[in-house]
Amino acid sequence: MQAMTRPFQRPFQRLVQRYFGRFWLAAVYLFLYLPLVFLIVFSFNSTRQDGVFTGFSLRWYTALAGDSRLVDGFFLSLKVAVITGTLSTVLGAFAAFVMVRYLRFRGRTLFAGLVSAPLVMPEVIIGLSLLLLSVAVQRSLGWPDRGAVTIVLGHTLLGMAYATVVISARLREMDRSIEEAAMDLGCRPSQVFFLVTLPNIAPSLMAAWMLTFTLSFDDVVVSEFLSGPGVTTLPQVIFGYARRGVNPSIYAAAAILITVVSIGIIFYSAYVVRKEARRLRDIQAASAAG
Repeated sequence: MQAMTRPFQRPFQRLVQRYFGRFWLAAVYLFLYLPLVFLIVFSFNSTRQDGVFTGFSLRWYTALAGDSRLVDGFFLSLKVAVITGTLSTVLGAFAAFVMVRYLRFRGRTLFAGLVSAPLVMPEVIIGLSLLLLSVAVQRSLGWPDRGAVTIVLGHTLLGMAYATVVISARLREMDRSIEEAAMDLGCRPSQVFFLVTLPNIAPSLMAAWMLTFTLSFDDVVVSEFLSGPGVTTLPQVIFGYARRGVNPSIYAAAAILITVVSIGIIFYSAYVVRKEARRLRDIQAASAAG
């Protein structure tokens, strides 16, 4: 009986092995991205009805252009995210370099724990602690008032932890013999860092910047604690609108953000692929010449 069922089991097993992975991947993509597709579609809806597409219209994009709170929040979020991404990447690069290149120094365990603590700490706790700290510093020194500066500092604290993880992974994979060869040829440590190490970890720096930029741009919790009167980021404005009822202008703003981010990711991915292909061609040419 078992011998008779085996010929039927094998085609079924091959069918499952061939299509189950594809089906599961498609289901995950639908779960993640189908809501975004609906959001973009309903940003062109002609009425405020949710779940019913009544006709194509650009009225909510026109309303978005006239909504000063959304426009001001967007430019504030953009400015904060650019500064946060830059500071987080620079500080994360230094922290990653210390943790990977200097394996033994006093306080290394404490330093590594402090750098990675924001990754596992709830954002509510981080935001509350930063609020208390900023209030105490402001009362003592008279600066900074709660606003864009405090938001940048709070976002940088979070972003530095993520940037350190990304850059550390690249530094661990990097072949240190290249740096040693440069030092043997007479380069000083600073020259080795800027001429050898930095170009090799440049893709990870770009990835860390994009990650921290995105985290800062869409953060709500820390921004709620650290923002002041008249200083409201775009996620805060959207969250405030959502609590009072869905405003289709939010759909339009989100659709624009999704489009811009998608274009940025596509261009960055194409740049990385082209650069990697060029590097492989250079390696092959050097091997052939040798």
